Amino acid sequence: MRISFHGAVESVTGSCHLLEWGNKKVLLDCGQFQGSNREEKMNFDDFDFVPSEIDYLLLSHCHIDHCGRIPLLVKRGFKGDIICTKPTYDLCKIMLLDSAHIHDSEAEWENRKGKRAGKQLVEPLYTQEDAMNCMEYFKPKLYGQMLKIDNDFSVRFLDAGHILGSSLIEIWVNEGADEELKIVYSGDLGVENRPLLNNPSYIEEADYVIMESTYGNRLHQGIESRMDKLIDIIINTARRGGNVIIPAFAVGRTQEIIYELNRYYDYPSKYAEELRKMPVYIDSPLATKSTEIFESNSQVFDEETRKLVLSGDNPLHFENLKFVQSAIESKLLNEDKTPKIIISASGMCEAGRIKHHLKHNLWRKESSIVFVGYQAENTLGRRIRDGEKLVKIFGEEINISAQIFDLEGFSGHADKNGLLKWIKGFTKKPKKIFIVHGEADAKAEFAKTIEAELSIDCIVPYFAQIYELDKNKFSVRELTRYIQEFPDSIQAAGAEKIDNLLKD
Repeated sequence: MRISFHGAVESVTGSCHLLEWGNKKVLLDCGQFQGSNREEKMNFDDFDFVPSEIDYLLLSHCHIDHCGRIPLLVKRGFKGDIICTKPTYDLCKIMLLDSAHIHDSEAEWENRKGKRAGKQLVEPLYTQEDAMNCMEYFKPKLYGQMLKIDNDFSVRFLDAGHILGSSLIEIWVNEGADEELKIVYSGDLGVENRPLLNNPSYIEEADYVIMESTYGNRLHQGIESRMDKLIDIIINTARRGGNVIIPAFAVGRTQEIIYELNRYYDYPSKYAEELRKMPVYIDSPLATKSTEIFESNSQVFDEETRKLVLSGDNPLHFENLKFVQSAIESKLLNEDKTPKIIISASGMCEAGRIKHHLKHNLWRKESSIVFVGYQAENTLGRRIRDGEKLVKIFGEEINISAQIFDLEGFSGHADKNGLLKWIKGFTKKPKKIFIVHGEADAKAEFAKTIEAELSIDCIVPYFAQIYELDKNKFSVRELTRYIQEFPDSIQAAGAEKIDNLLKD
């Protein structure tokens, strides 16, 4: 068995890991790189493997940094099965079309500028037609369903508690030896006791684990008081005459905030009268469609939410909640001076309608910007959150006078203690853990913590490096990159990518 890592190793995004044994090649996720210009450009690189040779893609969930390059993978020759849960399939249908729309729009904008400058026209990463075409390869399955792919390969998806449909993936491989090898991929682990979703599942044993570490060196502060803090921010901002702008991922955070606000708007509370004067706008077509998919997949909600649904109470709707549809309606929100809450995507402020709302509110000392999710390095959201006083949006410099808040208690990722608790749930310790999907300091610190507290060896892998899992000794042997197996175009792209990483 060989494992190599082709994303989420030098950064948090771009999740993509390759398993190889015998004549089988299986991908875990195929995500988009997000963040700096350099990372965004990596999306256009050739894959470090031959897409047509991949037999299966196991998809942990629908966030773009885990699924966003699937249309490109298919466009470049992949013809295998994409296996995931049904909610992930439902959400990918809209997420990937939305992603394609963004790529189309960005290419159109670049070409308008390029024509005036006499530059060569650029192509989008993929089109909406590409996004629709890739959906025919999806094979949605149930949580807990044992899938015997063939005689030497079985898979099972368990609830990861991160977003609707998110999964931990158990993989059993038999290479013809007496020993069966079990690999577990964490995908993104969620937080316990959150609304709507079940807690992350625990797994009893694995030989090797590939594990995320987004918050591997941090603890979420104020989880229990997160809504009290948000309500205080909303009330104080309304009294100043400002708007509350919440950049939120269209899938996951938006629905959680709707659920939580429902309790304050629809039920008696200290600030109910003031709150009901303040409308809540969901300004994201994707979030609107996602909320509909949440409602149609209530069978995977947690027990408390299912009981609400069965009683006739829709926890994803309340009287003051309004879903914005057209771009004209979105623009009118910034002309209306009435205090309001605007929840809009993208969550890291890199694209979408949120950028327009930031442009119109960042300079206003009356307004508040509230971050409720992870902000990757080099994103606009990260720069604002970290205290920059001047940012450029749509080519215009905006002075930041609004109040900036970071409510980590809303994060959908398990923090350091949550990640450790999940690892401690293994009754039979893994032999090795590969630490991925985190910034460099988070991965390094989390690996040290696991080794110190649990005496499990950890590996923080390199980009495109191959690790051979010896099926008899259950050891890991690091191999040099075998680019001679790839076509010339992939060799060149891979070598250039590694050179750039070394320079950085």
